[in-house]
Amino acid sequence: MFYWNPMYFVFALPAMLLAMWAQMRVRSAYGKYLRVPNQRGVTGLQAADHLLRAQGLAGVRVEDARGELTDHYDPRKKTLHLSRGVAEGRSLAALSIVAHEVGHAVQDHTNYGPLRIRSGIVPMVTLSAYLGPIVFIAGLMFESMGVAWLGLILFSLSAVFALLTLPVERNASQRALQMLRTNGLIVQGQEEAAARQVLDAAALTYVAALVQVISTLLYYVFLLTGFSRRRD
Repeated sequence: MFYWNPMYFVFALPAMLLAMWAQMRVRSAYGKYLRVPNQRGVTGLQAADHLLRAQGLAGVRVEDARGELTDHYDPRKKTLHLSRGVAEGRSLAALSIVAHEVGHAVQDHTNYGPLRIRSGIVPMVTLSAYLGPIVFIAGLMFESMGVAWLGLILFSLSAVFALLTLPVERNASQRALQMLRTNGLIVQGQEEAAARQVLDAAALTYVAALVQVISTLLYYVFLLTGFSRRRD
């Protein structure tokens, strides 16, 4: 069957290795600076409250997030979700993660374009990411090139979403470092370098996600072009 084609690993393996390396970088940076307390001695929750007030975002709620490294900002509910380790921690890693998520809240408040576009296509991407592969496989099974191409186009919306994510996350990290500096939550030098390392490692995971989507798209194109040649 076409979906067991060993060529899949030629396309997928580099992206999988990059994703594994990115996750290792994140956990390494997080684990390293999780053990390094910030000089101000503030918890992640205290930092979140301080930064939200400083940015005029007192209306943003802060709630718990289960698990580890599950921290995120929900623009629909105007809610900042912090994991227990980050909310209660006094580490440089906790400050970096909090500031990054507050950066997303600031993006939302200021109508940052890429975030608005990304948020707007979430329902469409969620549906297309599920239907795209199904439609693609159905097109190949029933030898309908039009249906197969439709499936590929639907799935390609995932690549658009992953591509939009890169400037959103980079901008949030830039805002995070600026907020930490201007609000005196980190000391320039070693603390700033540590925060940057945590944020850069996290950004790499989004690059890996984009590479994974693109590698899948290229594999689909490979299957389609090979199928077309066999029909000819």
